[in-house]
Amino acid sequence: MSEPDRLKSNIDELVPDIVAMRRDLHEHPELAFEEVRTSGIVAQRLRTLGLEVQTGIAKTGVVGLLKGGASKPGAKTIAIRADMDALPIHELNEIDYRSTVDGKMHACGHDGHTSILLAVADILTKRRDDLAGNIKFVFQPAEERVGGAEPMVKAGTMQGVDGIIGLHLISDYPLGRVGVRSGPVFASADRITLTVHGKGGHAAMPETTVDPIVIAAYIVTALQTLISRETSPFSPAVITIGQISAGTAFNIIPETAVMYGTMRSFTKEHREKLLRRIREVATGVASAMGGSCDVEIIDGCPPCVNDEAMTELVRSAAVASVGEQDVDTSEAVMSTGS
Repeated sequence: MSEPDRLKSNIDELVPDIVAMRRDLHEHPELAFEEVRTSGIVAQRLRTLGLEVQTGIAKTGVVGLLKGGASKPGAKTIAIRADMDALPIHELNEIDYRSTVDGKMHACGHDGHTSILLAVADILTKRRDDLAGNIKFVFQPAEERVGGAEPMVKAGTMQGVDGIIGLHLISDYPLGRVGVRSGPVFASADRITLTVHGKGGHAAMPETTVDPIVIAAYIVTALQTLISRETSPFSPAVITIGQISAGTAFNIIPETAVMYGTMRSFTKEHREKLLRRIREVATGVASAMGGSCDVEIIDGCPPCVNDEAMTELVRSAAVASVGEQDVDTSEAVMSTGS
């Protein structure tokens, strides 16, 4: 039997177990930094495979180390990463493995990611003697809430790692199709809170007030010009105000208006520029209209930029597995995130 055929046979043998694992995790979703049950299952599985296992990284993170039997001093180490947390969403699907926890659901595929990586660990462990390098299996908590990856890095998870691979399930693709692309693929994600201060009063006498709602409306429009007039079409970015809160009555002009939004971009330089300009535009517009604006920016994830050499390794492997026609390397792979 050829190696590709042997690999496919190994995967086929594991499919029932992968499906059962994914459905079990789906039934028992856990939110960011609460993945106690999930991480316990992961750790036990990795120990059963005979890997060196670390737990409690960034609270609930798990790392399993597989040392290749053919490794020599200075051998390369590759990390493969999956996320474990669920979302605060109530599941309405009528399925046998529906979430058993009200208000929590694996709606982003992390149950699948975790199950896939456990299967990969199983398959590669069977090939331990043939491996001329080492593999770290990284199970990350709190992907849905910014904060899971950075503390794992600070705890030393990436020490000695020469490259890292991850995946994300996507319902836009049919089964057997793979998307992979070098360079920027996932945008940064920063949160913005803008608090506009005006002067309240009666709606019938607006001349005695400084209307923060009107100021907020102008700020929303002005922020969009940062995209349409200050951003190159070859360097895409998004600024969205998704929530506005102001006022307590239909005939009263309030003292304040609060806006919540997000900014996404694909490069570090563009991200820094847009965050600076958001602050300048919001405060400038408010000042020009007689009010003021407090700007709070909560740093989120930086852009995900895929290394060219590592991407080519993954692309080549994908082509060998599913064929050139089912490997997407177009701009459609890029995403401004969720």
